[in-house]
Amino acid sequence: MLKSINPYHGQVTKSVPEHTADQVSDILQKSHLTFQSYRHTEWKQRSAWLHEVADILETKKSRWASLMTEEMGKRSVEAKSEVEKCAWVCRYYADHAQTFLQDEIIESDASRSFVSYQPLGPVLAVMPWNFPFWQVFRFAAPTLMAGNTAILKHASNVPQCAITIEEIFKMSKFPDDVFRTLLIPGKKVEDVIANPIVKAVTLTGSGPAGKAVAAAAGKHLKRSLLELGGSDPYLILEDADLALAVDISTNGRLLNCGQSCIGAKRFIVVGEQFERYITMFRDSMSSQKMGDPSDASIDLGPMASIELRDELHEQVKDSVKAGARVVLGGEIPDQKGAFYPPTVLTDVRPGMRAYHEELFGPVAVVFKVDSLDEAINLANDTPFGLGACVISKDIKKAEEIARDHLEAGACFVNEQVKSDPRLPFGGIKESGYGRELSLHGIREFVNVKTVYLK
Repeated sequence: MLKSINPYHGQVTKSVPEHTADQVSDILQKSHLTFQSYRHTEWKQRSAWLHEVADILETKKSRWASLMTEEMGKRSVEAKSEVEKCAWVCRYYADHAQTFLQDEIIESDASRSFVSYQPLGPVLAVMPWNFPFWQVFRFAAPTLMAGNTAILKHASNVPQCAITIEEIFKMSKFPDDVFRTLLIPGKKVEDVIANPIVKAVTLTGSGPAGKAVAAAAGKHLKRSLLELGGSDPYLILEDADLALAVDISTNGRLLNCGQSCIGAKRFIVVGEQFERYITMFRDSMSSQKMGDPSDASIDLGPMASIELRDELHEQVKDSVKAGARVVLGGEIPDQKGAFYPPTVLTDVRPGMRAYHEELFGPVAVVFKVDSLDEAINLANDTPFGLGACVISKDIKKAEEIARDHLEAGACFVNEQVKSDPRLPFGGIKESGYGRELSLHGIREFVNVKTVYLK
């Protein structure tokens, strides 16, 4: 059974039976058969269907948001915004996919030669719990517009979200079995990847999960895309507006209770502003109200589970034992639910868990450095390479740092790192490979076919 456990009160709210091997086989076969006809549907038709999905998302926004709040503790305000963003990505690809995938004329010695972008077939998505709607629609919108069919294996702690997303596609006029959900545990994913029906796989999740999926895909010579963890550095330069820096830092660290791969995690302050910054940042973090995620007035809900909260606390405790200093928080509150307070650490050095590992929760690490070169070296001294941010009044200098010096898939200036349907999204190093969103995202799972005529 897959269980929904509300992280606010710790009670099981729903249990869902897993799919049997025969049910999985049936779903894959239906996805394959549907692809044979769906791939030939007209652009205009696919676009109309995807616009309808966007309408369904928007008109029942509160209903979908409440599921996220119930299953993984997302604040209701953030959950509604997530649904709105899902509608946005649907409309974006509904409007632009044909342009992105139109034939591209290439001059050669042929009478005519061009590149055509053709769908591959059923694509498997292994998705995480932290953005249980957005991660799925970020994959589904370009995948379906490209003419593929979609198969979802969602995180086991959000089965209601997984089932509901399939229902949303069924509410629209998309053909049956264009989008299907598999209710299986992670240990059965490799068998699905091995099935000849599945032509490609995309995963958003942890490093170990990504490596396992990449190995399985490689074994069967199937294309894969990985969006993994991050430990995003935020460089606060000597000329930075500290009020802006603190606002960006607080929002970037506490979004989704800190459970975001592109969450702001490491704050590197250059020069004499450190003491003012750490005081202002501590005060801002401590002012955040923690409580019931369905209450629109609160700033911070629970983490997604007690287990995840306890794992984060172990990382903090081990780092403190090794010499890190707690400026704020760092203790599990005496209340029900998977709560962890806004926490700020300093004096973090190489060898500590807080230095090398991703802190997936509301814990910030603040560093003081004496020079810009030191800040850049520290920012890049991580196995991850997802996002990064530079905060400075000198836009030209900040742009140079972002463009030429930071090792990340996305670098933002004077704004927290975020995803946008119009911009490619993904990382380097142990943050994965491939790109989602924009033109680049829809071209990940198509056959780039050369056509040559003489």
